[in-house]
Amino acid sequence: MTDPADNGKGNDTAAESRKLNGQMLGKLLVIAVLMFGFGYGLVPVYKKICEITGVNYLTPKDATVEAPANTQIDKSRTITVEFDGNSQGPWRFRPTVSSLQVHPGEMTQVVYEVVNKQSRKMDAQAIPSYAPQQAAAFFKKVECFCFTQQTLGPNQAKEMPVVFYIDPAIPKDVKVITLSYTFFEIAGQPDKPT
Repeated sequence: MTDPADNGKGNDTAAESRKLNGQMLGKLLVIAVLMFGFGYGLVPVYKKICEITGVNYLTPKDATVEAPANTQIDKSRTITVEFDGNSQGPWRFRPTVSSLQVHPGEMTQVVYEVVNKQSRKMDAQAIPSYAPQQAAAFFKKVECFCFTQQTLGPNQAKEMPVVFYIDPAIPKDVKVITLSYTFFEIAGQPDKPT
């Protein structure tokens, strides 16, 4: 029932609220469109300012120019790098390739796979070894999973890259290098099975 003292003012108030809400929605939509336009237009303005001032300006790549060749690669020699993986524990650890032919100075990447076959989390570390031993001083790793401790969840599989090059100063009589990793669990309190 309507209140007789209301005299129709309730309907006027509801209509006025709807009108104000509609106006507010319109204003918010205009603000959202303006903000999007400002953000979109800021990119070319920023590029132009950087171009004019010479600050942080990247020139576009010329497709006709070839990248310079790495002159430190010794293309006259090829060394066979053999990869090996040993594990101390209930998991699988192996390289994705058994060997590669590389030129000294050439950046190369190889991937090792590890699968935790346990139903618990595992913290592990890989230790590299080289054969012949003299090759260790010339085998330069740029990126390696052996630099840090690895954590594997229950039944998790992971691919881990090794990026390396062989120093061109390696003795000429070294024709084959074996890179072997031993992957072992770090001692500590093992997690309870999940």
